[in-house]
Amino acid sequence: MICVSLGRTRHKMMIAEHRALAERGAELVELRVDWIPRNLRLDRLIKDRPTEVILTCRRPQDGGRFDGSEEKRLQILREGIVAGVEYVDLEVDIAKKVPRYGKTKRIVSFHDFEKTPDDLEEIHKQLCECDADIVKIVTMADSPADNVRMMKLVESAKVPTVGFCMGEQGLVSRVLCGKYGAPFTYATFNKERVMAPGQLSFDEMKKLYRYDSIDKDTKVYAVLGDPIAHSWSPLLHNLAFIKTKLNSVYVPLRVSAEDFDELVKEYEFFGIEGYSVTIPHKHSALEFATQVEEAAEEIGAANTLIRQSNGEWFARNTDYDAALESIHLGLEMKSENSLNGQRVLILGAGGVARAIGLGAVRQGAVVTITNRSKGRAVKLAEDLNCQSVTWENRGSVGVDVVVNCTPVGMFPDMNESPYHGHWLREGVVVFDTIYNPENTLLLKQAKTRLCHTVSGIEMFVRQAAAQFKAFTGIEAPLDQMRTSLRRSISPVRVKTEQGHAAPSEQSAKTSTKSPQKPADNNEQS
Repeated sequence: MICVSLGRTRHKMMIAEHRALAERGAELVELRVDWIPRNLRLDRLIKDRPTEVILTCRRPQDGGRFDGSEEKRLQILREGIVAGVEYVDLEVDIAKKVPRYGKTKRIVSFHDFEKTPDDLEEIHKQLCECDADIVKIVTMADSPADNVRMMKLVESAKVPTVGFCMGEQGLVSRVLCGKYGAPFTYATFNKERVMAPGQLSFDEMKKLYRYDSIDKDTKVYAVLGDPIAHSWSPLLHNLAFIKTKLNSVYVPLRVSAEDFDELVKEYEFFGIEGYSVTIPHKHSALEFATQVEEAAEEIGAANTLIRQSNGEWFARNTDYDAALESIHLGLEMKSENSLNGQRVLILGAGGVARAIGLGAVRQGAVVTITNRSKGRAVKLAEDLNCQSVTWENRGSVGVDVVVNCTPVGMFPDMNESPYHGHWLREGVVVFDTIYNPENTLLLKQAKTRLCHTVSGIEMFVRQAAAQFKAFTGIEAPLDQMRTSLRRSISPVRVKTEQGHAAPSEQSAKTSTKSPQKPADNNEQS
């Protein structure tokens, strides 16, 4: 079950949102009455309540807003108990001051917004000794080990325990705590009103992660990256699990470069079956794996780790095939069925450029690499046994296919292009690996020149679909994944275009800012 924390400064709004949550399927709502600054009317909030409630009145030191006396706060909690609220939340230091009464269940809680204490088990024992029906223990995650310690505690607890970690690193415990026996987890009303660090919205918990469907048999998959909050991979993979009716969940895990090996080893506890891997961990994944596919070895990067039946990890690079499939979509538009002999210009020299360059060379294309950093372009060209050209002279190369592997044109800098529109001629295939926005300035320019265009959505969805099949052995619902990603990205694009002047026809022809750094464009897991 998902408990939705509700905090508003006016009774009217809290009541309205409580009803709205009930209509959206919420079964349990936490009324954060410490948010109401004055003249609290508890009877208004709990009369005709549409769901069960937890009454909570937090002090500032516990992450709340109540600024009255402690005597007044205890009085509010006792009034709720007498009125028959389903649950009351009592911090450990006051639990013994508020006696049990009626049918109200007691949640005895502890919060640490700075760390996960070393004496977690001792704290839990103290909470259990306070006549608790449910123990709630919430701490800040500083490392992967904190999540594992917390889930082990929840799993072994004799008193039902709601336990998870806060912060971006703690997200996995918020989503998976029910798998280990927590009676419920917490969410917020919407993304705009997060009431604790790392808190997810009710809709995310219910629809994206399907928290209520997670049980001890649920298989777990994840994406590893830093940063990771922007990742669209959970959307695609969880959608695929829904469509294929698999009892599985996919979560984002933020992990720093130096903690990569530690996280994968620590999270053996979760039994994670497979990882998508994004920046900056693609080389680390390659080194971590016991077995590596040939293409990933040659590229020097892996974006997928798959657990084998013997417990060892197999590394793949699904960017490789996904990119080539995307380019072939463009070739098919001009009735070409092969890259053999095609002149391919690759903008950028990062991991995605290496994968695409290797595939194009293998298929007989005449490949040229260009990059703002000349040294990186030369090095990649030497590795692939192809040509390079300076960034300043990239427009002088005769091309049949142009592939952008730089971040130029990516949200929010959507008025930029890595390639002058007047360099393009009719019939050229232009593939932009950026997928947010889908219709980049480069692709807009290409369309006006009657080129054949392919967006980064194709590559991103196809590499995710290949990962899904590698994880599960089942074909991914490619069309639904593509449609869902487009719908999810669209509001971001619309909002941004409303806040910034759209490029004029003239600026679309002349804006060619160079990238700040020669790197992979965005996520491409």
